[in-house]
Amino acid sequence: MKAALSLVLVILATNSYSLEKADSTKSKLKAGASFSLNSNGIASIPAFSLGDPAVIAAVNLAKGRFSYDPVLAYDMNLRPWFIDNWFNFKLINRPTFELRAGLNISSFFSDVELSDTVFLQGQRYFAFAMTGIYKFSPTISLLLSYWNDRGQDPGSLKGHYINLQGDKTDIPIGKHVLLAVGLQLFYINYDGSNDGLFLSPRLASSVRNFPISIFFQAIQPLTTNVEPNPGFRWNIGVAYTL
Repeated sequence: MKAALSLVLVILATNSYSLEKADSTKSKLKAGASFSLNSNGIASIPAFSLGDPAVIAAVNLAKGRFSYDPVLAYDMNLRPWFIDNWFNFKLINRPTFELRAGLNISSFFSDVELSDTVFLQGQRYFAFAMTGIYKFSPTISLLLSYWNDRGQDPGSLKGHYINLQGDKTDIPIGKHVLLAVGLQLFYINYDGSNDGLFLSPRLASSVRNFPISIFFQAIQPLTTNVEPNPGFRWNIGVAYTL
């Protein structure tokens, strides 16, 4: 764990030093955020879900090759579900191809019943990620990512997540409506009965130059040994993007 973290920090520091002068003169801090209401909260790894409506906020702060991308998720009673803190660095940053390394320091919360009392239990996670994105055009992209999740508390999970994802955005429907479509094929291999291959199509619709969109996502296991079998799940929601 410590060796892997040290390796990531060395890579980031080396690239940062070599590119510092080039980036400092042309990069500015960029900020963005989105807020969404979800009918059936879907986690960052879509194999896992809250199973109830959720509120999710995602923020992006980027300067040069560095970015900080936190995600905060709560149920409708504002009880925390998960908190992600992604720190990303672009190892390769070209118009058609991007390769980035990421470190996530996160917390996952769940209810634990003890002596007729329900407690909110938090578990700590570290995740290391490598993500490559190829852009066929400004509106068509293909993403391949790998995460290594390392739970830090008793009962937390350790394992691997591989995600292949294609996206097509800005599809015009008439003069004012835009569609975005995506398809994920992802594999999880976690401790215990938490392995499987899943397919997840996504669809979003928005009005041109308007910050609100409506989205739909479905998750279908192709093969899995998760018990109980999650089966087919879907989520619909509305998002506001700054």
